[in-house]
Amino acid sequence: MRNQIRNYIRAGYPGIYLVSCEETRIEAEMKSIAQSLDYHLFGWSITEGLVDALDGSAHGGQDAVELMMKVDDLPENSIVLLKDFHQFLEDGNPVLVRKVKESLRAGKTKGRALVIVGCRSALPRELEREFVIVEFALPDKEQLGIILDNIAASAQLPKPENDERDQLLGAACGLTSIEAENAFALSVVESHKLDPGIVAREKANEVKKSGLLEVCSLEASLDNIGGLECLKAWLLQRREAFGKEAEAYGLPSPKGLLIVGIPGTGKSLTAKATANVFNKPLLKLDAGRLFAGLVGQSENNLRSVISTVEAIAPCVLWIDEIEKGFNGARSSGASDGGTASRVLGTFLTWLQDRQAPVFAVATANDVTQLPPELLRKGRFDELFFVDLPNQQEREAIWRIQVVKFGRQPEKFDTIQLARATEGLTGSEIEQLFIDALHEAFSRRTEPTDLSIAMLLNDLVPLSKLMGEQIEALRKWSRGRTRPATQAQHPEHTGRKILT
Repeated sequence: MRNQIRNYIRAGYPGIYLVSCEETRIEAEMKSIAQSLDYHLFGWSITEGLVDALDGSAHGGQDAVELMMKVDDLPENSIVLLKDFHQFLEDGNPVLVRKVKESLRAGKTKGRALVIVGCRSALPRELEREFVIVEFALPDKEQLGIILDNIAASAQLPKPENDERDQLLGAACGLTSIEAENAFALSVVESHKLDPGIVAREKANEVKKSGLLEVCSLEASLDNIGGLECLKAWLLQRREAFGKEAEAYGLPSPKGLLIVGIPGTGKSLTAKATANVFNKPLLKLDAGRLFAGLVGQSENNLRSVISTVEAIAPCVLWIDEIEKGFNGARSSGASDGGTASRVLGTFLTWLQDRQAPVFAVATANDVTQLPPELLRKGRFDELFFVDLPNQQEREAIWRIQVVKFGRQPEKFDTIQLARATEGLTGSEIEQLFIDALHEAFSRRTEPTDLSIAMLLNDLVPLSKLMGEQIEALRKWSRGRTRPATQAQHPEHTGRKILT
């Protein structure tokens, strides 16, 4: 990042816009760049005005227009770091916009560069082509390691080494330098040592602030899922594909999978379990929250999500019910000026071309709402279809649910229960057993096969309520998807079974 900015200044770029909330880190980087190029460095904020970074002398110019006049008097080969200046440009003040253009034109001949730093990109259309925009990346492991060593030294703790160091840096990836420093310091205060668990907890809190991403726990595993053996085998085959051995072998990192199917059949649970299989952090993206009312904010939200996810990588990114986030992309030209279409396009490009080891798991219930370009090969490694559980899967689901609620499977006839609950989804079976527990608790006894069967008489399953939609989904999946469960009869799947 430092070399990229240095090259822009050396090439005579008069306007650079750094998108980042890390002012302190950027100030340090710009001081290093100015020193290496033998440039003068000035900083500006509305509270302090124009200040010489070398001797701290103030040059006035707290007003934005007055500042631009001061800039014209600065010596050649100068860098002016402007903090929060984008807030003045947003209003489109014609006098300020014109003065910025003139300063940029003069700066190109005199080696002066205006460097705006802001947490989001917000330039008026008149200046969009005048500035080069640089997404200032979050600190990498090497930079976080320096922070970690400084905290260890200040707390008089031994410098973490090997696995402990990797765990701490992995837990801090995705944080800003200040956030990482605070998390390391808090772990020392709380546990009198550098604790990766505390750092990871603080990262989850920081990531959640935006409302776009959430760091989820890794409690779910494949053992919590009844059936879906084909999907499980596919995941297990790729569990080692993120390591250095796979890279040396020439194996590219898996991109991800899209799971479509009937609601309540374990799609979201599989997404959660995927992170456990790969032993990687799990981040959940709320695609619907990407879209905001301000012009350009939706695109900024997506860029922020991508930078955070790639900083935390290797990780698993879970997009639940993806069709609800992007179902307006087709008609967005008439409804929102094309914002949804642009956001989807950027997201699809990232899915296709990303280099960071991010495994994306998307789930969808209604495939008719999915943009066709999302289903194309290359976005995801595989497209799986999850149908209603068969007899063997329902038996496994019953055993899992009985154990989950502290009962012994041997006390229930799970084979008969599986037969009686044909057409039920996994979530419906879980809720049925919960209802049986409530009914039994009211009588201060234990649920039995008979009490469960009596409750089943009053249950109207989703397979009846949405029979037409489910059959349409099955018809669509034939020949287009890979079944998550091996079909018992060839006619149940569009895939040809070789014998």
